[in-house]
Amino acid sequence: MKYSEPLLEGRLIRRYKRFLADVRLPDGQEVTAHCPNTGSMLGCQPDNARVWLSQSDNPKRKLKYTWELVETAPGVVACVNTARPNHQARHAIEAGVVAELTGYTNCRSEVRYGVEKSRIDLLLSGHPERPDAWVEVKNVTLAEGGQGYFPDAVTERGQKHLRELMAQVAQGDRAVLLFVVNHTGIEQVRPADHIDVRYGQLLRQARAAGVEVLAYRAALAGPDGNPGGRLELTEAVPVNLEP
Repeated sequence: MKYSEPLLEGRLIRRYKRFLADVRLPDGQEVTAHCPNTGSMLGCQPDNARVWLSQSDNPKRKLKYTWELVETAPGVVACVNTARPNHQARHAIEAGVVAELTGYTNCRSEVRYGVEKSRIDLLLSGHPERPDAWVEVKNVTLAEGGQGYFPDAVTERGQKHLRELMAQVAQGDRAVLLFVVNHTGIEQVRPADHIDVRYGQLLRQARAAGVEVLAYRAALAGPDGNPGGRLELTEAVPVNLEP
């Protein structure tokens, strides 16, 4: 799974109004890019950071550029486009990369479910021996000293998803929380108790109730350490739920 076209490098000037970012291109031109991320992006917008943009020639788009990647520290890259993780997860599952979720023949996206009227990111069915698997995908980009944390801001929506997943387990199905680790500096994923203590509590409760908690790392960088347009998930990383 790769970007369809080479990304354009620039330098971050500022992010503002949540969905906008001003970027200086190598020729000195300043452009405004769409920032497809509703979160706080804590740790992912250093001053004058190297960033990479995708481009669109669609005349109906208001903004030509989309902010995709950022260098958070020398040689460390994160994907900030939250439209990517669901596609990354689906591609990895269908390619057999996520060992825990092999054997399913059907995959549906954005299926309505639950008493709290949620939409599941991926619903897997058709396994000859196992029940349907309800898969909620979360993007992890907050890193501190090799530790990856989720969430990067208080998330009532994320708390709701955990309650919905526990309800699916109670009905006899599989429920899976899949962290897509879109940060090359993360070696382990933990709940961000220091940001959203309730989410951490619910996550531990969910795993105790039978919700499976997985994390898989995205490649993001090429062999020379520079972003090479790679988005595929490549390997599992540990999830540590110790307080």
